[in-house]
Amino acid sequence: MEEAVGDGVAEQRERLMESLRIYGGHYAELSRRFAAWLGLHSTDATAALEIAAAEERGAPLSPARLSERISLSSGATTALLNRLESAGHITRAREHTDRRIVTLRSGAHIQERADEFFGPLAHRLDATMAHYPPRLLEQFEAFMADLNTTMDSHLADQEKHPARPRPGRP
Repeated sequence: MEEAVGDGVAEQRERLMESLRIYGGHYAELSRRFAAWLGLHSTDATAALEIAAAEERGAPLSPARLSERISLSSGATTALLNRLESAGHITRAREHTDRRIVTLRSGAHIQERADEFFGPLAHRLDATMAHYPPRLLEQFEAFMADLNTTMDSHLADQEKHPARPRPGRP
C-alpha cells in the first residue's frame, strides 16, 4: 500500500472525494431549486421526492423509514407529513394486514412534476453514462455501495457516540 500512495493514489483519492463533494453540492442545489419551483420548503420537497422514489422502486416508505432517510425526529416527520397530506402531495395508507403499519404514497402530480423538473437532467446523465462500458458502471456501482455503507456505518457510530466539541474551540 505504501508503494501505491507514492504513485499518486492518495492524490487521486483526494480528487475523487472532491468530485463527490462537488456532485453532492450540485445535488443539494438542484433539490433546493426543485423545492422553490414547487413552492415547498426544501425539507418537504426532499420528503416528497423520497416517498415518490421509494414508491418507484417498489418499496414504499413508512413514516419511520422516511424519518431516518431525511434525518428528522418522529415528531418533526409527523408535522411534515401532515403538511404534505393537507396539501394533497402525499397520502398515508394502511395497506398491510397489520393495520398499525402506515405506507406513504405520493400524489400523482408530485411524480409528474418531478419528471418534468428532473427529466432533462436524467437524459443528460444517461447520455453521459452511455460513454462508459457496462463493466465499468458495475465497478462504479460497487464503489458507491461501499462508500454508502461506510458513511452509514460512520453515521451510526456517531449516533451511538456523538462527538463533543472541545472546550475553547469555536
